[in-house]
Order: sequence, then structure tokens, then C-alpha cells
Amino acid sequence: MASIKDVAARAGISVATVSRVLNNHPAVRPATRDRVLAAITELGYRPNGVARSLRTHQTHTLGLVISDVLNPFFTALARAVEDQARDQGYSVIIGNADEQPELQDHHVRSLLDRRIDGLLVSPTDDSSPLLAEVARSGVPVVFLDRWIPGVDVPVIRAAGSSAVHDLVAHLYGLGHRRIAIIAGPSNTTTGNERVIAFREALDSHGLAAPDRYQQHGDYQAASGRRAAARFLDLHDPPTAVFAADNLMALGAMDEIRHRGLRVPDDIALAAFDDIPWFLHTDPPLTAIAQPTGALGHAGVRALIDLLDGRATDSVTLPARLVPRRSCGESEMEHR
Repeated sequence: MASIKDVAARAGISVATVSRVLNNHPAVRPATRDRVLAAITELGYRPNGVARSLRTHQTHTLGLVISDVLNPFFTALARAVEDQARDQGYSVIIGNADEQPELQDHHVRSLLDRRIDGLLVSPTDDSSPLLAEVARSGVPVVFLDRWIPGVDVPVIRAAGSSAVHDLVAHLYGLGHRRIAIIAGPSNTTTGNERVIAFREALDSHGLAAPDRYQQHGDYQAASGRRAAARFLDLHDPPTAVFAADNLMALGAMDEIRHRGLRVPDDIALAAFDDIPWFLHTDPPLTAIAQPTGALGHAGVRALIDLLDGRATDSVTLPARLVPRRSCGESEMEHR
């Protein structure tokens, strides 16, 4: 008598995908479903009724893999996901990737072993063979904040480009002409998007974007401090620095203070990803705020739509500039 493993081997797919076809899971692609049904017919496979009933049991548990639990943005995002999931009758198991692709993959495998109903992920980089395979297999997946190009799953994110343009215009209006960026990793979609928007904004104001005014960090505070040190060691240091992440901004502030310099009198500083702490820094830090709570809520709703077989589109929400005193309050002389 043929087994489910025989069907999977004949169809050239995983046992888990065969199981989803048997259970009429809505996320399975039509071509995959056709291959499985053809293999079932050829082999004369008859699923075991008891085993099938076990496979149809939902755990009402969602998996969430975030890039860095110590980053206040992702902490707030996880809180929003948990709150929305609880309101919908789901529990959430969280895995912290710590910005490491191999740790991300470990958590994804562990969550799938726990038979979660669906998966929310903020990818650590823009290429993950495992996540691509999981998405192709029919597991309901939604990307939060970051995404992987070419992987066809809903993406819930904020559009930061317009706010970056607003920030550069704000700095330009204050008289800054030498503006530097502490960029995120070049292998992340958010890192690339913010750099492109920054350079486009500089160009729109006729400002140069020399390579020496761009340093890449890893979304960690220490990398922000190292980048700020390189800028301050230049013979013509920037008058303003944009850190494309909150932790890198705090690291940059540490280096500025370590050198006995003052924000914004000696150098202006701004960040992507506003956090409550920025109101209490001295001076309060100008930042681009993402709608973190709305992102988490929309991510859960999108995943539950997938689980319920409803059509689900990507969602892009607006980010906004929050000016504070770290960039200066009045026009400054060009320097």
C-alpha cells in the first residue's frame, strides 16, 4: 500500500506539502496541487482518516522571527504582533535572529517543527534559500518591515523614502551642506532603500554625496560609533549625520560626546526609527517614525487572511519626520 512519503517522492515535493494538499490548504499553488493529485491517482494512495484528522488540527499559534529583540523598533513590533494575535485568538512564539541569517533559519525550522499555523518574519538579509523554500512549500508566510526580493509573499512595511527626503530638506533648510549617512547593511532591503532615498534627496538639492560621507553599519550601536569616528576624523567632517537606524544613532551620539563635541552645536544628528527614548536624550533626537503598532497589527491580519483562504495583498504604510533639537533650531552658517 502506498504511503504519503511515496506520494511526496513521486510528486517531487515534501511530505508537508502533500499533507497541505490533502487538507485543502488555500496557500498551495495550483500546479503543486495538480502534481500531488496525479501522484495519488497513479499510486492509488488512500489517506488514513485518523492521521488526516490530526493534520487538520490547528494550533492557533503563530511564529514570529524578528531581526533583533534588543532593537526598540523590533521590540515594539513584537508587542504589536502579540496584542493583535491575542485579540484574534492566537498565541505567538518569538524567535530572535540577532541579525544572524543562520540563527534566523534555526528559529524558522524550530517554529515549523512546533506546527505553527503561520509565520511572520523580518528577514536578516535579502537572500534566504530556506525562507524561499518555506514560502514555496505552501506555509503561510508574511514579511514584516524587511522583505526578500523574488519571494512571493505579502510584505507589510513602511515607506521611508519620502520621510528621508523630508529629513534632507530639513537639514538643508538649516544650512547643512555636508551631510553624511550611517547606512544599514547593504544586504538588507531597508538598508538599500534608505541609502537610495538619501542620495536622491541630496541630488535634488544639488548636494554632493562623496563616498567618504557614507559608512555602513550593522544596525547595532557599536557600528554607529565606529562610523561616527570615521566621519569625525576627516579633514572636512560632515556638519550633519543621518543614522539609518536608532541604535546606530545612539552609538554615533556616544562617539560625539566622547570627543567633547556637542549636538547640534558642533554636529547635527538624526535617526531612522523613532523611539520613546529620543524625547529624553540631550538634545531630543530628530527621527523618522514608522507606524510600528499599525505594522504589527496589519501583519497579523494579513497572515490570518492567508490562513482563512482570503486574498491578501502587501501593505505599505507612511513614515514621517519628527523634527527635534538635535539638528538645530535656526539657520546655521555654511561650514
